[in-house]
Amino acid sequence: MSLENTINDAIKTAMKEKDKVALDSLRAVKSQILLLKTEAKGAEVSAEQEIAILQRMIKQRKDSFEQFVTQGRIDLAEVEEAQMKVIEKYLPAQLSTEELEAEMKKIIAEAGAETMKDLGKVMGIASKAFAGKSDGKSISEMAKKLLS
Repeated sequence: MSLENTINDAIKTAMKEKDKVALDSLRAVKSQILLLKTEAKGAEVSAEQEIAILQRMIKQRKDSFEQFVTQGRIDLAEVEEAQMKVIEKYLPAQLSTEELEAEMKKIIAEAGAETMKDLGKVMGIASKAFAGKSDGKSISEMAKKLLS
């Protein structure tokens, strides 16, 4: 089942349960998928594109959450955090730090990377390999740690 169908079913469930936070979050996801389909002139949205949409939405909410916390707007920060949790349910399982480190070591060995000069090559491979399983910031931090 595609993400779009899953989201539509979840929207119906959220409506029945009167879960406003979930409903708002899911409608935002559906909106982003529809925008992408419109840009692609009706073409099917790939799984990678769906994951990218979800990751982008989570990142936006994390940024908003941090801004609201620094401004002392805890009420708005809680809303952003709740929406983030709803959206995260639809992402593939995220890699733990230990799993990410082990996989990064394999990629570094396969790429023959030894120094920080090879960071770009490692990041290119790792970003594709871990799409949806880890965010770019975590991948970058781990690559820098292992190459330094």
